[in-house]
Amino acid sequence: MNGEAILPAIRARLDAALAAPHPRYRPWRVDGKTLGWIDDARAQRLGRFSGVFAVTDDAVAFLPALATVAMRTEAVAAVAQRLRADGELPAWRDELYAVATSFDAPMVFALERGAARWFGVRTYAAHVNGYVARRGAPRLWFARRSATKAIDPGMLDNLVGGGIAAGASVLDTVVREAWEEAGIAPDVARTARAHGTVRVRRALPDGLQDETVYVHDLALAADFVPANQDGEAVDHRLVDLDAAARLIAAVDGPDVVTVDASLVTLDFLLRHGAFAPGAAG
Repeated sequence: MNGEAILPAIRARLDAALAAPHPRYRPWRVDGKTLGWIDDARAQRLGRFSGVFAVTDDAVAFLPALATVAMRTEAVAAVAQRLRADGELPAWRDELYAVATSFDAPMVFALERGAARWFGVRTYAAHVNGYVARRGAPRLWFARRSATKAIDPGMLDNLVGGGIAAGASVLDTVVREAWEEAGIAPDVARTARAHGTVRVRRALPDGLQDETVYVHDLALAADFVPANQDGEAVDHRLVDLDAAARLIAAVDGPDVVTVDASLVTLDFLLRHGAFAPGAAG
């Protein structure tokens, strides 16, 4: 692969996508700890819920009376339902995320997954680079997201990926999503190898995405054919590493890989020597 030629295009695309958010954000603080970032327009919206939030020019906070996990969860759920009714949360999932200071920290409250970006809370996901190890360089599987997905419809994605719900582990998520998205048996999914994390932080129309993605590689048999189980992926393609690099650089035609999946794929390419020595800088 001519890494010296394609890597700058990848960097340019991802740098633009991950540029520092331009709106002004106020911290969402609970017990003095910042658990989310809310832009001015949304902060003003929350000011209308005077029985739940104290909104100042500098911060957003729960009222002191909402002092327990259960009370905060119930209160923010009612707010999220109102936002949904007003059309502000189109990606409703009926699934809860645990909101905490870190992935392993005690939960401070739970929040509907579809509201996570609106409230700018830190979320966590697990993605899997599904690859076939043939003679020479490996080949990577990509999945095309359904056109009905609320987020990134019709775009290409990693073979497996999904948010980590409240109470679930990273491995739980890998195993569940591997079956739902690609028909990968649990015993095979459990052989996925963890390779650290990448972080996505960017302003989007539905709020601030601030997500840590746990990266995995999964070796698959040469005759494996993905079989989506939940309708969220509509087709798959197996490509060599050169084609994978061009896809995440978005230099060939209309196909575009999601930003999250592009970072996970780039991590794989760098670790597998897909670029010329020194090209990564």
